[in-house]
Amino acid sequence: MAELIKMPRLSDTMEEGTVASWFKKVGDKVSEGDILAEIETDKATMEFESFYDGTLLYIGVKEGESTKVDEPLAIIGEANEDYKSLLDDAKKSDEVIEEKIEIKEEDKEIEVVKEELEIENVPEPISKTTSSTKRIFISPLARKLAKERGISISEIKGTGENGRIIKSDVENYTSSSKDAKSKTFVGIEDFQEIPHSQMRKTIAKRLSESKFNAPHYYLTVEYDMSNAIIIREQYNSIPDIKISYNDIIIKACSLALASNPKLNSQWFDDKIRYNNHIHIGVAVGVDEGLIVPVLKFVDQMSIVDINSKVKDLAGRARNKKLTPEEMQGSTFTISNLGMFDIESFTSIINPPNSVILSVGSIVQKPIVKNGNIEVGNTMKVTLACDHRVVDGLTGSKFLQTLREFIENPITMII
Repeated sequence: MAELIKMPRLSDTMEEGTVASWFKKVGDKVSEGDILAEIETDKATMEFESFYDGTLLYIGVKEGESTKVDEPLAIIGEANEDYKSLLDDAKKSDEVIEEKIEIKEEDKEIEVVKEELEIENVPEPISKTTSSTKRIFISPLARKLAKERGISISEIKGTGENGRIIKSDVENYTSSSKDAKSKTFVGIEDFQEIPHSQMRKTIAKRLSESKFNAPHYYLTVEYDMSNAIIIREQYNSIPDIKISYNDIIIKACSLALASNPKLNSQWFDDKIRYNNHIHIGVAVGVDEGLIVPVLKFVDQMSIVDINSKVKDLAGRARNKKLTPEEMQGSTFTISNLGMFDIESFTSIINPPNSVILSVGSIVQKPIVKNGNIEVGNTMKVTLACDHRVVDGLTGSKFLQTLREFIENPITMII
């Protein structure tokens, strides 16, 4: 018996998927557990396995095309089996839903048309006087359109009854001013349009919700990185060990969170969750946007362990090989643009987390130490906080604790 395979929901936020590639073609034998296709979700590209044995009879979504979750993806059954009834049933179900939507949209359209007709059929409106003897007759709709376009109604010639200016007169109006005709520039308008990827759609949706729903405020501090530079050089002098400043910052944040647990929190509609575990999300830029793989139980890791884990997650993130589990569950997020010479910036909180730390570049500049001016190395960080969960005092205490670890990194090792 033929089985209809629908577009699966491969993540909790997935609304539609894109077929990146098919590993089987129509007519191929398929066994349970075989990889049918690679599907691009809002978070990653994942392999999709078959749950049935048989022959691939039908492919409903071509490579590069998208469809919503639960829409027909493929059909597997016995060779030469008639599967049209399955597609007909699925199509009928969709038509019922679409019909309901169309009826609602049609009602709205009728209301809009009715409203416009009522406006157009209003008795002769109060005229606008341009001189002591001349009156200008114009419909309310045309007057509104002219105002929006910045056109003086005295310059428009009406074609309606008794010279009344109507909507089409405003739409067809062309300025006759000399300035507009004095120069003519000729060129070819050129552009490229690319459909939104599932990842870009989800980034836009989640960050818009965060920015408009969570009352953000920002705390910026500047740290002395002299000792951090020395520690990193010492680590990297050991054969087969290389660490980054980002690794040091991640470790310092995990320890600062342990001392300031109120920042290791999340906002939900009906509660605030204070987490006892520390999972840090590290923002990774990819061609299509931003992915946040999660380092779990970071407080139990050494700086070298963090370096190894970040490299692994970041590499697979760029190749879209992360699993949904590896991108979920963060309790705190770090976004670092220091490697791009960005001195300071602010980030949008990654919901449901209550804070995110933005890390800038290390800058060499004059600083004052013990009353003397010296050449120093400083780094700015900005903590974005959700004021519903974290107040200014709580955020400030966290940044003070973070300063102790970053400016004296030896305390993280001994």
